[in-house]
Amino acid sequence: MSQTRLHLTANKIEADRIFAALDAAFEDDGLPIAVLELDEDNDVHEVSLYADGDVDPIEAQVRDILAGLGLPKPVEREVLPDVDWVSRSLEGLKPVRAGRFLVHGSHDRAKRHAGDLAIEIEAGLAFGTGHHGTTAGCLEMLEQVVLRERPRNALDLGTGSAVLAIALAKLAHIPVLATDIDPVAVRVAAANARLNHVKALVETVTAPGFHHPIFARRAPFDLIVANILARPLMRLAPQMAKHVRLGGSLVLSGILDRQRDAVISAYVGQAFRHVRTLHREGWVTIHLKR
Repeated sequence: MSQTRLHLTANKIEADRIFAALDAAFEDDGLPIAVLELDEDNDVHEVSLYADGDVDPIEAQVRDILAGLGLPKPVEREVLPDVDWVSRSLEGLKPVRAGRFLVHGSHDRAKRHAGDLAIEIEAGLAFGTGHHGTTAGCLEMLEQVVLRERPRNALDLGTGSAVLAIALAKLAHIPVLATDIDPVAVRVAAANARLNHVKALVETVTAPGFHHPIFARRAPFDLIVANILARPLMRLAPQMAKHVRLGGSLVLSGILDRQRDAVISAYVGQAFRHVRTLHREGWVTIHLKR
């Protein structure tokens, strides 16, 4: 089935507002949304939303959202038959630095510096390239938590492309369980772990929930990182409490600024305490301790 890209251009501030609004509106539908810088000098950014099948109602909803933001911009369509849009979009992405980490594609290997914890991510059908504010925020927070707490056993829940699992393995040299509900993501995660020479430390598993037997074998965890969405994170709070050791830490992201207090409240109710919130590009990364 062909895929359609709905796209529009805006300056960075407008693009960030539009991205946040679209992401909130379509998060339950799982529609991919991306922002790409087209012209740095003239501050031109492109917001894209990808959908299959009949996109007329989706385009109408996008136009309503833009009108509600006071940004009634023209929305264009591009039909992408049999195109891996993730691979294509990654070709133009710049390397991203977050603390000591550098996330890059194969075309930017030459930009690695001595002392970098470089993570090479190939294009694949999985979320998490380091370019989204949530992933970069997690990388920055993980560096601080790992250096302070020295965890020995970690979980990357909803691993996507395994950026965070690879980061933990490279930084802490510890075993990391990387799980996702999507088998495609898990295959991409395993390939990226091999590419980054941490296959021996990163175990990738397709697991739809904490009832999978792998969690009973590997828990309790000293550190759990989960970069998913606010509502699933709130629902998972009781299970998180059961699978992280007393004194262990959670690093949570995929949370909009306005969702921060609700997520923290869900975890405070499970005997976690809030340590720090990192704000980045309209998103937050939260550090909690049990």
